Amino acid sequence: MLNSATHRRQNSCNLRQPYQQRTPPSPPHSTSLARFSLDAAYHGSSESEDERENEDLSDVGELDPLNYETRHTRRSGRRIAKRFDSETAPLREGNSIQEKLLRSYRPPRWRLWRRCSGTSRSFCLLSEPYYPTPKGGRYAGWTDSFRKAQILVKQMTLPEKVNVTTGVGWSMEMCVGNTGAVPRLGFPSLCLQDGPLGLRFADHATAWPAGLTVGATWNKDLMRRRGQAQAIEARLKGINIILGPSMGPLGRMPAGGRNWEGFSPDPVLAGWASSQTIRGIQGEGVIATAKHFVANEQEHFRQAWEWGTPNAISSNVDDRTMHEVYAWPFMDAVGADVGSIMCSYNQVNNSYACQNSKLLNGILKDEFGFQGFVQSDWLAQRSGVASALAGLDMTMPGDGLRWADGRSLWGKELTKAVLNGSVPIDRLNDMVARVVAAWYHMGQDNTLNWPLPPPEGDGGPNFSSWTLNETGLLHPGSDDPTTGIVNKYMDVQNVGGNGSDSHQLLARAIAAEGIVIVENVDNILPLSRIGWSAKEVLNGEGKEFHVGIFGEDAATNPRGRNACEDRGCNVGTLGQGWGSGTAEYPYLISPVEALRQAFNDSVSITESTTNNLPSASVLSNQDLCLVFANSDGGEGYIASGNIKGDRNDLGLQKGGDRLIKHIADHCGRDEAAVVVIIHAVGPVTVEPWIEHPAIKGVILAHLPSQESGSSLADVLFGDVNPSGRLPYTVGKSLQDYGPDAQILFNANGLRPQQNFTKGLYIDYRYFDKNEITPRYEFGYGLSYTTFELSGFKLEHVAQNNESFPIGRPGGVTPPGYPMQLPNPQEALIPSNFTKIKKYVYPWLDSLSEVKKGRYHYPHGYTWVKPPHPAGGSQGGHPDLWIRAMHVEVHVANIGDTDGAAVVQLYTMEEYNPRVDFPVRVLRGFEKVQVPAGAKRTVAFDINRRDLSYWDIERNTMPRSTPERKVGCRLLRILQARSN
Repeated sequence: MLNSATHRRQNSCNLRQPYQQRTPPSPPHSTSLARFSLDAAYHGSSESEDERENEDLSDVGELDPLNYETRHTRRSGRRIAKRFDSETAPLREGNSIQEKLLRSYRPPRWRLWRRCSGTSRSFCLLSEPYYPTPKGGRYAGWTDSFRKAQILVKQMTLPEKVNVTTGVGWSMEMCVGNTGAVPRLGFPSLCLQDGPLGLRFADHATAWPAGLTVGATWNKDLMRRRGQAQAIEARLKGINIILGPSMGPLGRMPAGGRNWEGFSPDPVLAGWASSQTIRGIQGEGVIATAKHFVANEQEHFRQAWEWGTPNAISSNVDDRTMHEVYAWPFMDAVGADVGSIMCSYNQVNNSYACQNSKLLNGILKDEFGFQGFVQSDWLAQRSGVASALAGLDMTMPGDGLRWADGRSLWGKELTKAVLNGSVPIDRLNDMVARVVAAWYHMGQDNTLNWPLPPPEGDGGPNFSSWTLNETGLLHPGSDDPTTGIVNKYMDVQNVGGNGSDSHQLLARAIAAEGIVIVENVDNILPLSRIGWSAKEVLNGEGKEFHVGIFGEDAATNPRGRNACEDRGCNVGTLGQGWGSGTAEYPYLISPVEALRQAFNDSVSITESTTNNLPSASVLSNQDLCLVFANSDGGEGYIASGNIKGDRNDLGLQKGGDRLIKHIADHCGRDEAAVVVIIHAVGPVTVEPWIEHPAIKGVILAHLPSQESGSSLADVLFGDVNPSGRLPYTVGKSLQDYGPDAQILFNANGLRPQQNFTKGLYIDYRYFDKNEITPRYEFGYGLSYTTFELSGFKLEHVAQNNESFPIGRPGGVTPPGYPMQLPNPQEALIPSNFTKIKKYVYPWLDSLSEVKKGRYHYPHGYTWVKPPHPAGGSQGGHPDLWIRAMHVEVHVANIGDTDGAAVVQLYTMEEYNPRVDFPVRVLRGFEKVQVPAGAKRTVAFDINRRDLSYWDIERNTMPRSTPERKVGCRLLRILQARSN
């Protein structure tokens, strides 16, 4: 748990509470230990556990497509695959059906084992089992929602419950994800749609600046307003659940393909941005999805078979690093009341994230107190019963182990699993209740804002993800030829009006604030619209000003702004990365278009919007050269050129470095200047040309999306004073980020292993620890004015000086449900019902489908974990959120231009021989507008979590260091910086 620097003090909690025995239930109408199988194809073995234990399966366990629990013995390093036919398992708390224990087993702590991947020098962690799944409805803020959900769920039949938890299959309905409906009770099919920066596949909707750009604004208000505006558009399109924001990948690897979907590799900046986005989305009644949980840090090997390996990569992370870095922003998301969390494709400590009980049951639902539902990433579910027992609540898109196969691991299989006792009815009730409670919690039962779909109303999605035509197939993923009106072309971009809440203006403002100027030699910026400065005009210098605009990145893709599906190519100006986190451009203002309009007619403009090297004669005639370059990347299912998701390096692509150096060598005469503008999915190295004397300005414009050119012109010409700050570190080489920051491009085994050995030290923390000088540090950025800090004050405000919490709060009693199994007859498909091919249904064709067979429970399932002392409220133990210190600092604008200062607050831990701490960690930031010549006071509240660390020995959440030590010795404020 998060601990203070005085972690050796006596804890008033019982830190090592013993495991409690739990008795799993018997199958219905049986007193034997035989168990019914979920699916005979997955559970054909009848040998005893001991026989399984001693069977040398060699590499067979690695090739198991369902990747059941695998463990390895120390005997000669020999791999022993222990196949827990994971489609098993009784539930837990409140379940009194069975009184016998299947076996006695005390689950181990996370331990280090050899040869997890089949390579003799590889080590990995094995994820600790954590059962049972904590029930939803334990905290007061959700009491009313779960009460309503209880009433509705109690009325549902077994197939209706299964329908709520299972997607109907890829491209079977209009959205990228669709659950089954319960029309009898007025509960609709839920529409789930990407994504983090806009409504994927939707027409007439805004393509917002990417998460990385939003992180670069350091503007909490814009973070919230972007989420709010996106939710308004989603609601008007009939979308119940937005698949965003993204805070995983966090950005451990600067070349990671999907880093741009998130906000920053710093967990605090990412946590603030995600929580503000969530508040904006859910304030409009749309369910937000925090994704991808967790440690999904690269695209290579993220899924089984996508890169040729039968298993996904395992991110091996120690407990402290998990809590202080990768899970930190998800904790903030839960504290912001997020309704859904998406588990990721990868394995974590050699257990798939979507069936990892430690992650889902232990960290999310117990420690963090998450009350919503956990959904799988699309085909990230790798087992049926095991995933349900581990805490998964909804499977997406509903298909099984292959895209669009219609063979769901839930659907009818979940129906059978409940009837045969594999999944206890109590677990299913909790799964359904969490989904329904989130629906109520966002007010989606209000039919004025959320009309029911036809025939009961005119609601539901009014667009199709699969065609732009007005009329199209109703179930395009099947062979059903039925058509209807699928696109109503509702324009949702202008719902904010023409003021500052206009979505176009808001997108433009975000893109402009996300621009970071890192070089401005001789104050070359801002530019003059007439080219010459006022002084030069008075001196009579020049009659015509010549500007050259160079680089493919300055113009739109000549084949069209949406020519490449999911933006899966690097052609033209870069406004988004590629993959499922993209949106269709309703329009795209390119830089060259905006610059043409911005310069006065007296300025002569030369355009060369390719990366071919312009001739020296053309360049020599220019007074100013603006050169554009980029670096693209994205999701692993798309490759563009030689970039397969993850970037190969941090260099500019398509000859960008060569173009910049050539133009810098030949632009103009003695006084000509070069300004470089870069659009990129993350940090890029600038070393090949940054010291060139002709280069006067460097602008990192990130991913501005539809308002690319307009936002750039706003900053270039001084209409907007730049206030963006780097949300990452720009190193001088990829190697500067450390060995842990390198993409694993070549599999090191059939189950690739990636050990997070540097722990807390990613991005600027690694640079600080190893005394590496970056090119541009985290949080850096220039303004057209100058700020000065003064009057630093620190006040201790917490009254309780105990180092550890007294105890975990009890919460409220979650809702209960009848424990008896339903009549099996209700699970049969209705007579005269015609199925659609590959559509996922919850019904059985015959009760004979319910099979018997013996199988084993997952490790540790029969031992009840007591409530974790780190929990007790949404977002963790309430003590974490107690104010510990109050900080104030004055910021003065001593320049002659109004501007926005970004004041950043860092903490520093003095040397501690027992616990390793980073040199500094960001703990707060505020962006404040300061008129020229004025002064403003910026205030920060630092809570106990900000001054704590995770104690891996006690595995609990103590309070922070007593305040008398916080200020005077152990913890101090390192800096409150404004660039």
